[in-house]
Amino acid sequence: MAIYLDNAATTQLDNEVIDAMLPLMREHFGNPSSIHSFGRITRSEIEKARKTVANILHVSPSEIFFTSGGTEANNMAIFRSVEDLKITHAITAPTEHHAVLHTLEHLAHDGKIELSILSVNKEGAIDLQELEHLLQTKPRSLVSLMHANNELGTRLNLKEIATLVKKYDGIMHSDTVQTMGHYAFDLQDIPVDFINCAAHKFHGPKGVGFIFIRSGSNIHPFIYGGAQERNMRGGTENLYGIVGLAKAMEIAYRDLEAHQTHIQGLKNYMIESLRANIPGISFNGDISNDSLYTVLNVSFPPNESGDMLLFNLDINGIAASGGSACSSGSNIGSHVLGAINCDPTRHNVRFSFSKYNTKEDIDFTVGKLKEIFQTPALA
Repeated sequence: MAIYLDNAATTQLDNEVIDAMLPLMREHFGNPSSIHSFGRITRSEIEKARKTVANILHVSPSEIFFTSGGTEANNMAIFRSVEDLKITHAITAPTEHHAVLHTLEHLAHDGKIELSILSVNKEGAIDLQELEHLLQTKPRSLVSLMHANNELGTRLNLKEIATLVKKYDGIMHSDTVQTMGHYAFDLQDIPVDFINCAAHKFHGPKGVGFIFIRSGSNIHPFIYGGAQERNMRGGTENLYGIVGLAKAMEIAYRDLEAHQTHIQGLKNYMIESLRANIPGISFNGDISNDSLYTVLNVSFPPNESGDMLLFNLDINGIAASGGSACSSGSNIGSHVLGAINCDPTRHNVRFSFSKYNTKEDIDFTVGKLKEIFQTPALA
């Protein structure tokens, strides 16, 4: 039995997405920059995809730029804010994805910006009063805060934060990789300057995403080369990736309410099952219905059998994560769990769900976990 509960790392491609991509692989292979009919066909497909994304977000197609994924988009927003919008002070949180944290730390190390790191509570939530105080002290700051944490599931009120930032003439960037395709966005109503997307987080292809850049931002290209993406990103477009992204978004928002109900139900069911079967269980981050419904971070009680917990799950056919997938294979503990002062003696696992998971998946997983934590370790 194979059970995949690592959907915050990546998701299974939807068959409808594959079907949308295949003609661009087999037949319509022209370079979108070519002026002949082969190129015109593929250019048309890219622009249709751009309109699909823009309509879902309630923005102009001219504000959507396709990228290689969320990391590139984060880098683009941050570097261009500093270099083109003349930002000299940035504010972020210690629980941000490394694509944001490391980028800001690099700029601070090079003396390009002053960097302020907000404090977070035990659930990973920021202090709004602290944020406002920093904005009062240093207006016209870049604020980079993710919509929902990829390890904890803690979600912020994006409209409230962005409105506060704009009150002090700041630039608002939010890493929305974990929430795009899972929550509705009306960017006419949310005053962000930049948000981003990675298609593989909602059953689209890997290696493609987009950045939303608010009209009037007046920034320069991030990757120089050709005139692709309206001179903002050089390089031949990932044609079938872009088409797959748009199709995945179309499906995600077509079925959004049903998927939210199904996946939130699975998360709640797993919380209840774990509490009923494993004494001493607790959870990291926010587990309320306001949190990211696709993510559950579980803190298991100290137990020698738990030292190889992810390995034990894997050999039983269960895929989960010890934290952010971007740290897999490293010996460095999760910076997110460190920021919330998680007990280092406990074993932590991130389970993350998709529309393809079932209650049977949860029952099997909880059953195996119960066995692991009831079995004494060998001497």
